[in-house]
Amino acid sequence: MINFFYEDCLSLKKNSEENLKKTTQLFEKEGFKCGEISVVFCSDAFLLSLNKKYLNHDYFTDIITFPYNEGEVISGDLFVSLDRAKENAIENKETFSRELSRLVIHGFLHLCGFNDKSSEEIKVMRLKEEEYLKLFGFT
Repeated sequence: MINFFYEDCLSLKKNSEENLKKTTQLFEKEGFKCGEISVVFCSDAFLLSLNKKYLNHDYFTDIITFPYNEGEVISGDLFVSLDRAKENAIENKETFSRELSRLVIHGFLHLCGFNDKSSEEIKVMRLKEEEYLKLFGFT
């Protein structure tokens, strides 16, 4: 089950939320079951405060993922900066909708155990993101 929340930002249109809900199918594709997922859309300032408080990082980021998995059941909280999503979309010449979907998929992949610390991990993560963006029609 996926729930959407908003912190220090405007809310998305309901059809945007509905489109993002289908991305939870990736858990099954990766061999997991979907548990309780919270996606919190927020401002840069809010996400920066979380980044400092919980990760000791004093810089902006586009997403932070907190997993609460139990075996094959994937649960967790994703915090996504709508400010960063907008900037990323402009920088990468993508639509806001596609970039936002990529960030949510990125967070879900982290919940499934994928990392993006090394160049090889980043490569795998980007390939998976593209695979799921295409699968779910975010092209």
